[in-house]
Amino acid sequence: MSTDTDAISQRLQRIAAKARLREVEVSTHYGTPALKVGGKAFVSIKNDETIVLALPIDRKEQLIEMAPEIYFQSDHYVGWPSLPLRIAAIGDDELQLRLIEAWLFRAPKKLRTAFDAS
Repeated sequence: MSTDTDAISQRLQRIAAKARLREVEVSTHYGTPALKVGGKAFVSIKNDETIVLALPIDRKEQLIEMAPEIYFQSDHYVGWPSLPLRIAAIGDDELQLRLIEAWLFRAPKKLRTAFDAS
């Protein structure tokens, strides 16, 4: 893992903890560093510039329209519930909102219910 990738991983872990996302595991997804819940990746680090969030396809399009300087689509992710974003272009507050969204998208129902209740 490069120093930049390590720093990105630490940032993601810190923000996930701040958001009180439960049962987050530091792992890998297709060989890249990732955070998982219930064995499913909700965010992975593609490289030193890009992370990929797990989000519903219709939500991807809304975010790309809302902030094309942050969110983008590449041919590889068309038709998949995965949204690449430029990690340097996103602030911690917005990143926290997106991590919560991605976590809710992937988390088992009992965790989502507990999160919604808190």
